[in-house]
Amino acid sequence: MPGEKSRSFGNIRPLPSGRFQARYRGPDGRLRGAPTTFPTKKAAERWLTLKAAEIAQGDWTDPDVGAIPFRDYAAQWVEERDLAPRTVDLYGSLLRLHLNPTFGDVLLKDIREAHVRSWRASRRKAKVGKVTVAKAYRLMRAVMNTAVRDRLVKENPCRVEGAGQEHSEERPALSVAEVYRLADAVPKRYRALVLLGAFGSLRWGELAGLRRRYLDLDARTVAVREVAYELGGVRMGPPKSRASRRTVQLPGLIIDDLRAHVEAFAAPGPDGLVFVGARGNALRRTNFAAHWASARSAAGLPSVHFHDLRHAGNTFAAEAGASLRELMNRMGHSSTRAALVYLHARDDRARELADSLGERAAEELRRAREAGAEGEEPTG
Repeated sequence: MPGEKSRSFGNIRPLPSGRFQARYRGPDGRLRGAPTTFPTKKAAERWLTLKAAEIAQGDWTDPDVGAIPFRDYAAQWVEERDLAPRTVDLYGSLLRLHLNPTFGDVLLKDIREAHVRSWRASRRKAKVGKVTVAKAYRLMRAVMNTAVRDRLVKENPCRVEGAGQEHSEERPALSVAEVYRLADAVPKRYRALVLLGAFGSLRWGELAGLRRRYLDLDARTVAVREVAYELGGVRMGPPKSRASRRTVQLPGLIIDDLRAHVEAFAAPGPDGLVFVGARGNALRRTNFAAHWASARSAAGLPSVHFHDLRHAGNTFAAEAGASLRELMNRMGHSSTRAALVYLHARDDRARELADSLGERAAEELRRAREAGAEGEEPTG
């Protein structure tokens, strides 16, 4: 071709603009051009040298295979995984609200680390919660990791240090008295719901999906085998993980309340739901929200979330002497990280421990001084 200079690998052509174009023939036999032009011939030669090395080492990636919109690939990624319904709903929300508006129409091969940094900064400036941004980032990183394994892109652009870490605000650790104030403040139909949420360390979905045959009040156990998922309507499904499928031992303190509840409010039959609404329907967060808001106000605990009941129960168990493994089993977690979060003590318990430590230290110091005084020889 006129004006084109040949070399051992690829060729370089000067352009009317004074820049240089580099082209090479890939392993698939197709002639391909560099994604950009170069200011000097030497820069073009350097690029061709690196491209030749990629091919020789087997690291070459077809630049056309990553020509897939992020939106399409991410949707396929979710569909191909065996995810719990709630996780599917979460990922769909993260994609729809936070990732696709920026990356949906961008080709996988065109996403750069700088784009990811800019996106994260824009989400933070838009006052999106830190936890939500971290979850969205982790989802995108997982999708792009698969794209790397599929050889659609050469490297993952999600390399922003610390971007996937969640730093949730520490929730209050309720006292036993505060739990009972909340239980006393809700309508009687939901009293046992509050108590079991706290002293059984159960999640909302585990409570809403609990059937009578999984609650053994003679043995004082509750088995988590089904979970209620709110995806448009309410539907039942398996727990989100193997660790979540568990049997929890209950304290005798709440058994009478649970018996009274089952007799008065639970749906009939072994498959009947333990907790239902006033019309006998499955519980929904939106329907319970007004009752919970009123109870929080009446109990003088306006900032407490329902999930704080589970947090309280985990703290009670830790303070009662549960080991890390026992706490993990009770919570339904397979990792120690989540369990360790719940091992912190309430301020009053921490104060008791500090006072006990001080008393023991003072007693040991007193004995040491007395022993020293007895060992002194009299003078005079």
